[in-house]
Amino acid sequence: MSVNITLLVVMAALFAAGIYLLLERSLTRVLLGLILLANGANILLLSTGGFAGLAPLYDADIAPEEYNDPLPQALILTSIVISFAVTAFMLGIIYRSWILGRQDEVQDDIEDRRVAGQGSFDAEDDADVPIETTEFTPVEEAEEAPGSQRPGLAQDTKESR
Repeated sequence: MSVNITLLVVMAALFAAGIYLLLERSLTRVLLGLILLANGANILLLSTGGFAGLAPLYDADIAPEEYNDPLPQALILTSIVISFAVTAFMLGIIYRSWILGRQDEVQDDIEDRRVAGQGSFDAEDDADVPIETTEFTPVEEAEEAPGSQRPGLAQDTKESR
C-alpha cells in the first residue's frame, strides 16, 4: 500500500488547527475545531484507501489489485453524517447560549472553582467503617426464618453444633 504524503500533511494541519481551536473558550471556535477535526478524520480515512483505482464493479478482465476499496468511502460517508449531527447540535448550543446570555464564551463556574480548591478529604468516603455494616439477616436468624431459601440450612447448622 502506498501513502499520499500531501494528504497526510493536510490531515496533520487540520488536526493541529482543530485541536488548537477546541482549547478555546469561545463556542464558535470550538465548533470550527470540531469541523476541522472531522475533515481531518475524513482525509485520514481517504488516505487508508490508497491511490484511486477502478470502481469496485466486478469484471473478469480486470485484475483484483486494480479495484478500489469501497470501505473507506463508506466510512467517510458515515463520518460526514455524524459530523453534520454534531455540528447541528453545537449550533443549537451556541444559539441557546447567545439567546440566554448574549455571549459566546464559556464562563467559569464559581462552585467548580470552590470544589477544585478544596482538599481531597471527603468525610463520607474517608470515614471509618464499622465491621458489622450488613443489612442482611445474620446466619443464626436466617435459619429460623420462615421461607428460607436453603431448606437444609437449619438442619445442617443444628447438627454441626
